[in-house]
Amino acid sequence: MDFRIFTEPQQGATYDDVLAIARATEELGYDAFFRSDHYLRMGDGDPGPGPTDAWTTLAGLARETSRIRLGTLVSSATFRHPGVLAIQVAQVDQMSGGRVELGLGAGWFAREHEAYGIPFPDKRFGILTEQLEIVTGLWGTPVGETFSHAGKEYTLVDSPALPKPVQGGDRPGVPVIVGGSGPKRTPALAASFAAEFNASFPPIEEIPERFARVRAACEDIGRAPESLVYSVALVMCVGKDEAELARRAEAIGRDVAELREHGVAGTVQEAVDRLGELNEMGVERVYLQALDMDDLDHLEFVAREVVPQLG
Repeated sequence: MDFRIFTEPQQGATYDDVLAIARATEELGYDAFFRSDHYLRMGDGDPGPGPTDAWTTLAGLARETSRIRLGTLVSSATFRHPGVLAIQVAQVDQMSGGRVELGLGAGWFAREHEAYGIPFPDKRFGILTEQLEIVTGLWGTPVGETFSHAGKEYTLVDSPALPKPVQGGDRPGVPVIVGGSGPKRTPALAASFAAEFNASFPPIEEIPERFARVRAACEDIGRAPESLVYSVALVMCVGKDEAELARRAEAIGRDVAELREHGVAGTVQEAVDRLGELNEMGVERVYLQALDMDDLDHLEFVAREVVPQLG
């Protein structure tokens, strides 16, 4: 099982804050550092310095880390033209030496679009579908050939489809992550375009069913279901005792009982048991959401006490 750290910098973090937790992620042996792609704090509280742009941040981290993989969970298809996004992500992949992954979704947070003047159409699934077609199409076009696309949302004519990401293989380009809870269209998109399907903050009991729908969608198009990675994102809140657990829960404004029910939370043994349960459900990768970005001791504690027990 892979363990990745996942953060929410829009809640109030500078680039230096993000860099500190990314470096800790690398030094402590986690597999990857991911961040959200949002432009507005969610909920009440001090917004601090305001948001940082996800792909600008990842470009910096690409040069200031050396091992961990880097990516978004997830970028909103409403934020960037797919041609521009393909260039940005390919460039960051080059800057990192081939360590980048792109999580891409339809977007959902209307208020951040309103705050920064970003259009937020009611129907966005078609936008996401075409963005996946275009981004993967640009990356997969052989060097020396051009790429064109004529769709309802976007038109590209004879694009040189450059630059190329460093990463290649059977599905050339940066690995794409698709997630969501939709019963039909989301699994179909994952089967067609993704290297990974992610269930973000699902009810634990729903995970097997969500994975089964994606596997069925793969079989429908003749793709081997095992060619995808199946992952979940869950909040992390673990303590050496009840007092430390309560302190960490209070710091992120969450209830201990709720965290125990829905997250990787509780004592060390509870966290180990939850991760073992996820593994039995077919989860291959876990994104541990670290909501208190200043609590680097939390990352160290989980890396030392929990992760080694999952062997």
